[in-house]
Amino acid sequence: MDTKKLRQKILDLAIHGKLVPQDPNDEPASVLLERIRAEKERLISEGKIKRSRKTVKTADMHHYENDVPFEVPKGWVWCTLDDLAYVAAGSTPNKDAFVAKGIPYIKMYNLRMQKIDFDFHPQYIKREIHEGKLHRSRTEIGDLLMNIVGPPLGKLAVIPSTLPEGNFNQAAVLIRPYHHKELLVKYLFYYLSEMSEINSISTKGSAGQVNISLTQSQNMRIPLPPLAEQQRIVEEIERWFKLIDIIEQGKADLQSTIKQAKNKILDLAIHGRLVPQVPNDEPASELLKRINPKAQITCDNEHSRKLPKGWDYAMLADMCTTTNGLWKGKKPPFIKVGVIRNANFTKEFTLDYSKIEYIDVEQKAFEKRFLLHGDIIIEKSGGSDKNPVGRAILFDGEDKTYSFSNFTMCLRCKNQTILIPTYLYYFLLCKYLEGNMATMQTQTTGLHNLLVEKFMAMTFPLPPLAEQKRIVQKIEELFSLLDCIEKALQA
Repeated sequence: MDTKKLRQKILDLAIHGKLVPQDPNDEPASVLLERIRAEKERLISEGKIKRSRKTVKTADMHHYENDVPFEVPKGWVWCTLDDLAYVAAGSTPNKDAFVAKGIPYIKMYNLRMQKIDFDFHPQYIKREIHEGKLHRSRTEIGDLLMNIVGPPLGKLAVIPSTLPEGNFNQAAVLIRPYHHKELLVKYLFYYLSEMSEINSISTKGSAGQVNISLTQSQNMRIPLPPLAEQQRIVEEIERWFKLIDIIEQGKADLQSTIKQAKNKILDLAIHGRLVPQVPNDEPASELLKRINPKAQITCDNEHSRKLPKGWDYAMLADMCTTTNGLWKGKKPPFIKVGVIRNANFTKEFTLDYSKIEYIDVEQKAFEKRFLLHGDIIIEKSGGSDKNPVGRAILFDGEDKTYSFSNFTMCLRCKNQTILIPTYLYYFLLCKYLEGNMATMQTQTTGLHNLLVEKFMAMTFPLPPLAEQKRIVQKIEELFSLLDCIEKALQA
């Protein structure tokens, strides 16, 4: 279920008057609008607000007869935002207006997830600035803020009771209904959240920035339902959104459970507890003798007693070769090939072939660095504090077609009759998810680098070859089932 599309559909039905039924006994919106206008005129006459100079005249209702986005139900009326609410732009004071403790000053990064998060990088201004130069952008509890500088545009949030006093910057406008504030704020919040009116406004800007002016904000077209219907609309939207919240939380919980399940499957696999051992399997010690007949067998020492019977420990350097990646080069002849980069590593630890960059590289270098089916590509440079290097990706593409960048290296099993690459890939994936790779990296000039020698000195549990095959088959069977569940959640 696409809950984002479902929310959008509910809002679309709401603003078109199709979410709840109309009641002929409801007071028409035209009467409500006259009452709101009367309150606006009273506030103007008392000097509490100023009449906006560049908005559509409040008496000019015929303006919308031929300029409306859609036909509204009987009892509704088109008006402007300025007809309904005091709309004011924010301001930015001088640097010396900011203090360690004073009046909360809201910036657009404080509008998070449709709420005001003032704990996120809070800033304060002097009270005299708040009540003086910035008096027109003072906020009150229940005001609606909308950002008008983007992208993105149209972030919305209601001033909470935890901010009885506040001010805000020029990247937003304040919306304060003249009458029936609490209900109208909720209705306007949902109407503007639908985004069709915001998206229809001519924007201007440069360098990727788009703006909505104060005048454009004031002249936004609003389909106004009767007050009673507004109440029904808001209640119905909130009823649906609560249900969707439950669905989304359930999806998030299930996705988290799926992730944990995959981690547990990998952990069971490398500890010999995912599939049963078979006594007739050729033990791993015999496999190791094929690589080095003089190799010391470790399965009888105290450390290896933790391994299942028939398993042994092997060192990565003994079982695999490594090759550093390439990038372009200067000596002809050149050949155009697809070079796998860090950007091709997905968060699911697979390869994204749609983003592979094709470049001219030295043919001689490519002949030493082409990928074969079953190679494991290791991220050796890049990463971040939260995502260390050492990510492993199993190459399942066509032989001798792709290469890999100098930010990666190729790990190739010396003998696939001893070590199955897919088993090794799942081991490395398990270790990465457990956080082990964080101890195998260094950082210079902001770049994380894999300590290759330490990485290659890593030992891993080696099962009998037949058991490796059973482990891989079981992992892929269980992962496929979990992937189907996850796809169903996203449908």
